[in-house]
Amino acid sequence: MRLSGPFRPMRDGLAGLALAGLVLSPVSTAQAQDDNSISIIRDTEIEHTLHEEMDPVFLAAGLDPKAVRLNLVSSPEVQAFAAGGEQIFIYSGLILQTKTPNQLIGVLAHETGHIAGGHLAREGDLEHQAIGTMLLSVGLGILTALAGAPGAGASLIFSSGYFGELNALAYTREQESRADQAAATYLERAGLSGRGLVSFMDYFRYQEVFDDSRKYPYFRDHPLWDDRIEALAVRVKQLPHYNQVDSPHAIAAFETMKAKLEGFVDGAGQVYQDYPQANQSFPARYARAISLYRQTEPEAALKAVDALIADQPRDPYLWELKGQILFDSGHTKEAAAAHGRSVELDPNAPLLLVNDAQALVAVGDPTSLAQAELDLGRSLAAEPDNLLAWRLLSEDYDGEKRPGMARLAAAEQNFYLGQLLEARTFAFNARKLFEKGTPEWRRATDIILASKPTPQQLQALGGGG
Repeated sequence: MRLSGPFRPMRDGLAGLALAGLVLSPVSTAQAQDDNSISIIRDTEIEHTLHEEMDPVFLAAGLDPKAVRLNLVSSPEVQAFAAGGEQIFIYSGLILQTKTPNQLIGVLAHETGHIAGGHLAREGDLEHQAIGTMLLSVGLGILTALAGAPGAGASLIFSSGYFGELNALAYTREQESRADQAAATYLERAGLSGRGLVSFMDYFRYQEVFDDSRKYPYFRDHPLWDDRIEALAVRVKQLPHYNQVDSPHAIAAFETMKAKLEGFVDGAGQVYQDYPQANQSFPARYARAISLYRQTEPEAALKAVDALIADQPRDPYLWELKGQILFDSGHTKEAAAAHGRSVELDPNAPLLLVNDAQALVAVGDPTSLAQAELDLGRSLAAEPDNLLAWRLLSEDYDGEKRPGMARLAAAEQNFYLGQLLEARTFAFNARKLFEKGTPEWRRATDIILASKPTPQQLQALGGGG
């Protein structure tokens, strides 16, 4: 799991770079509304589960599942919202509050209705569309810093976040009703029941009696009213798949996702209350293992994870967790082996490749650096805006004594970060080290031209400088 620091709005779209050693923490939705900052979690397992549940709905809505970006926000608030660029922001509190996969799918189907219905294209919402490529993948383990291990967390922090303002959109009653009905249609087309969305709304119906300051953000932005709930209930009860139930696989994946989230975002007391030692289910053991990791008890955490791996040896996310525990406790070679196993089991996951590369770069021998370069190249081919990957690639090239490529990777990193001055400086320095006309020379030139150079810099560029 990777958690960014707070994303802070910057009207010019440029990003701020955090200094190494800065300990970042999640912020609540209320705080996010006050200072427009949120914390984004990246986790391969959770993203896989969410897409597995939602991709049939996206297809039913006429959307390309690969084009829809699901962003997980670290916050206890019950909240979700759609944004420009076919993005949905899902707060961890929403996942933890939903009782079944069908409830969560229903809420996200409603947000899909806003995207497919074009409800985002309205005046004043352009800032919401500035976030397309601006999500950061920062060091896994930052949450350990919150558990009293700032060294472990800070060692992986790359940069704090950025993008345009992310206040959730307040839709009209007509748009809400249309999104409800669209959700019912998409769920039916996907062979799913709309019952979960209705039950979710019904459960939180009492929110209507609160003033806005006491409502969950979701119900400030998506207000409930009796006739809306009743209209949706009447519709979904008439659909053929109303009595469709969640599959055992969906339930297991949903419970595992909730346990993983709780292990990372809640304190040990809450974790052990919800998952007592007597509960020997996989999700409960997973949550407790993560909690031990967060409490900086690496030996106990490794013992718990190894027991899980013994039961499910082909689970790449257990190997990922083991690799992170080892990495944070300074066992880089063992961490690289564990992360390498996670990549073997899920070879096309960009974040797992970055984890492996991070450990390999820390090992630092020629064989490890060569493998790290391959990992990062594959990761960046899938996610070219992954800033941690660009930073690690720059370190990798530096370790291989390839200064031109190291500077070019640093230029890419700063360009995606929005630091145009730094990007231009690195690109100029890289360009001098490449033979004219090579692909690397041309890419450095492209970055310079795209970084708003001064007339004098353009003149130097034309003169071969």
